[in-house]
Amino acid sequence: MNPREFLARERFDFAVIANWIPPGERVLDLGCGDGNLLRYLRETKAVLGYGVEIDHERVLGCIRNDVDVIQIDIEGGLSGFEDRSFNHVIISQALQAMHATERILGEMLRVAEEAVVSFPNFAYRANRAAIAEGHMPVSENLPYAWYETPNVRFFTIADFEALCGKLGIEIRERLAFDEDGRAVTDDPNLNGSLAFYRLGRAPC
Repeated sequence: MNPREFLARERFDFAVIANWIPPGERVLDLGCGDGNLLRYLRETKAVLGYGVEIDHERVLGCIRNDVDVIQIDIEGGLSGFEDRSFNHVIISQALQAMHATERILGEMLRVAEEAVVSFPNFAYRANRAAIAEGHMPVSENLPYAWYETPNVRFFTIADFEALCGKLGIEIRERLAFDEDGRAVTDDPNLNGSLAFYRLGRAPC
């Protein structure tokens, strides 16, 4: 993918998330990378945003983007943040690189009213075809070869929704898109390459 294509795809992802973020909110972005998403939300939604990132070079990228960032490992939890201190916590295409999946989801809904999660769907038809041919899939949303991937969890839309049910997390909205950015409503677990979720605490 050339830089222009990457930028266009990145902006598409950001726009989907931004549609769920009302103007002026307090937002925490976990695994925020170089802060581009928070910068986009600040410019388009006037959010008050903070990023959490462990990688030193990416932290420097946040500083260059004028994004407030805290360098901690989110695998250990978010104990430095008080309950409901944010309106939204986002983890964008990074949950699959985490080991402590259940803890992270629980912590997100402790420190915020809602959580936004996006991830590549491992059950996407092109990924299934690659495995049927005997290879690990490589695609725009799973761009790494098996021997260099940062991903430690390979899960599907169906898997994620089952986990939400187990944890008592309410799925308030789901969007799925194919690799061309077209919205998918027919069997998203088969036809969706990238999934976005808006989550909340299940009603008591």
